[in-house]
Amino acid sequence: MIGVFDSGVGGLSVLTEIRQLMPEADLTYVADRARAPYGTRALTEARQYSMDIADWLVEARATTLVVACNTASAAALKTLRDGFPNISVVGMEPAVKPAVMASATGIIGVFATSATFQGELFATVVDEHAPGVRVETTTCPEWVDLVEAGHTDGRHVEASVRASVEPILESGADTLVLGCTHFSFLEPAIAEVAGPKIVIINPAAAVAAQTARVAVSETGSGSVQLVASGDLDEFEGLVTNLTGLEKHLPALPFQS
Repeated sequence: MIGVFDSGVGGLSVLTEIRQLMPEADLTYVADRARAPYGTRALTEARQYSMDIADWLVEARATTLVVACNTASAAALKTLRDGFPNISVVGMEPAVKPAVMASATGIIGVFATSATFQGELFATVVDEHAPGVRVETTTCPEWVDLVEAGHTDGRHVEASVRASVEPILESGADTLVLGCTHFSFLEPAIAEVAGPKIVIINPAAAVAAQTARVAVSETGSGSVQLVASGDLDEFEGLVTNLTGLEKHLPALPFQS
């Protein structure tokens, strides 16, 4: 079984990509919505929460873990790999490298949470892949709230997206990185504001491809199991609305 987790529903963007690539794999998705968002918490808290979920998934017989949360990856990726040496652990790395390769202006914009920017992972990726490139960063906590509420379009969404995207474009950025899995669900709104000449890097597909590489032997019945803390009915509705996965797929409670 492949275990996929996030603080909320953002990682569903990765789950759906994995399902397309590996339709026969058994998937379990954990959304820790009762303690979300991770992005405004201390990295130590996000690290502990990530270990709680990983312990639960491994006990449930996961043989591959996908940290479908940029904040959790920034906080806990190394700790998870050290703690589970016999488990393949795939994380979210800020997609700075492909953005640098795509940029003609040498200026890229990265949208993420404050915790992601504070993590060592982001600084390392920028140092390694963006020498001489200007990296404009901005935090968008309201975007996470919008997606967790199931809002991905409409006037309020457009206004929120515009408020964050336009200053980055005015800086000269021609490539935008979605550094939070929640933001994948806002990609159409971001593209509408940014215009057709701006490249948007959404890493969900790349993470799914890496999962397929490391979990090549993962075959099963193609089942999907949903697990969440917080309101399960609300979560089930969001899963259906955001992903189109099977309606009435029941969610089980997660308790660390």
